[in-house]
Amino acid sequence: MAEPVIADPVTTGRSWDTAPSPALVVDGDGVVRDLNGAARALFPEARPGLPLRHGTPPWLADAGADEIVRGVAGDRSWAAAPVPHDGVVTWWLADETDAEAAHDLLRQERQRVAFLTDASAALLSSLNVERCIEVAARLAAEHLAAAAVVLAPPVQGGHPAASCVRGEAVTLSRLTIDPADLPGLDEALRGFPPVPSRWLDPGAAPSWILPAGFGPATSIVVTPLPGHGVPAGALVLLRTGDQAAFTEQEEIFARLFAARAGAAISAARMFAHQASTTETLMRELLPPRLEQLGGVEFAGRYRPAQDEDLIGGDFYDVHSAVDTAGNESLAVLGDVCGKGLDAAVLTGKIRTTLRALLPMAEDHHRLLSLLNTSLTSHEDGRFVTLALASARREGDAVRLRVTCAGHPPPLVVRSGGVVEEVDTGGNLIGVLPEIRTTTAEILLAPGESCLLYTDGIVEAKGGPLGDEMFGEERLHTALSECADMAADAVAEHVQMLAAHWVGRRPHDDMAVLVISAPRTPRRPETP
Repeated sequence: MAEPVIADPVTTGRSWDTAPSPALVVDGDGVVRDLNGAARALFPEARPGLPLRHGTPPWLADAGADEIVRGVAGDRSWAAAPVPHDGVVTWWLADETDAEAAHDLLRQERQRVAFLTDASAALLSSLNVERCIEVAARLAAEHLAAAAVVLAPPVQGGHPAASCVRGEAVTLSRLTIDPADLPGLDEALRGFPPVPSRWLDPGAAPSWILPAGFGPATSIVVTPLPGHGVPAGALVLLRTGDQAAFTEQEEIFARLFAARAGAAISAARMFAHQASTTETLMRELLPPRLEQLGGVEFAGRYRPAQDEDLIGGDFYDVHSAVDTAGNESLAVLGDVCGKGLDAAVLTGKIRTTLRALLPMAEDHHRLLSLLNTSLTSHEDGRFVTLALASARREGDAVRLRVTCAGHPPPLVVRSGGVVEEVDTGGNLIGVLPEIRTTTAEILLAPGESCLLYTDGIVEAKGGPLGDEMFGEERLHTALSECADMAADAVAEHVQMLAAHWVGRRPHDDMAVLVISAPRTPRRPETP
């Protein structure tokens, strides 16, 4: 606080007596020698010839002659500064009431700004709606009122609510109520401006708004929680007993807090809605769980390019013989141009189109030609590579018809560990108006497997120096170690080695699909 400006002492004449600032002349024994008119009005019991302690407050009477002191006299705040001269001290008093009030107001505003900053951080620390409501109720009870209740818009007929009494835990509940029972609440829940608290009768507050053991309310504030275009709920502040009623400034501050709480709750609700929508949409895009179909073992593994993603441009599907023609299950492995969400969207379209073309699965070339026509009709220039495998159990063996379109040829591991490359190939899907394909037919003996994989496996860069591709040779070696292994074990082994090779380095999507002839003989069908 700035030091008071003190005039030179004047102990005689009219200017001394009529000076606007109170002044007292005190000798070395602490006896008042003179005081002006302003001092007599401020200290009516003080008299010349009497000790300074008589009629003046202790903060002034006990002050040293070399320090400025401050205190209250009457209903005002004063600063007293000593001016020694001629063996006496003149105490000049400066009225600091207005300055003190301004400083108090400034401190209060700083505290409120700090609280709003901390409140925003606490409210935005979670994108969980229930957590945001709980934090809003607790902060409001700690800093704005003796108790607070936060009500969200109705969900399935009930209002999610959080109530808190200062110093106690937050209680979460779902209230089945009529908001019109509390004046201003129905309007607040619909986003209308708040009703001034002085218009509300605390005695008419319904019992459901009062926290357990709180007692009757003596003052109530109801204010909306603004959201992003849609109201996020309402905040109810409560006081009880001899606590003062809410002032206009406190109501304004409550609305500032409510704006931040409403924005946080609305953001959390929007995130929850988007997460639910995303989960629903992604459910159809996630790789399926594979199992044995028609006596044929199927297994798959998928790792997206970004570990935080669940989907990408690689995919696989296995369709039961019930859905296809020719009594064969159809396995599909594909690699869409690009990665991330854009590739996943195209992946979903391709999988849906292939599902619609299942009745034509007996003719791989026709199925792929129809898919090619569907993709080339779009002008986005996106394409896909595919590997199809129709599988049918024949005794203890599995017969496969395999067709690739722009995709790496599948690999077969025989029971002795020999790895063979399937002689099949064809054009990319979605580039040229017409495609060509070559279909190969192979027979898997019990314990033998066929591996379909995307180029993310062989092109995965890693190793000791971090810049060497996993490559086809390592893939052949890894597969040769999988002789007589179950399909799931083969898929896990290949994917694990590729993932270990790349480590934490950037990589493309990686997917493998394994088709195996079970080692156990097929049980004869009961007549």
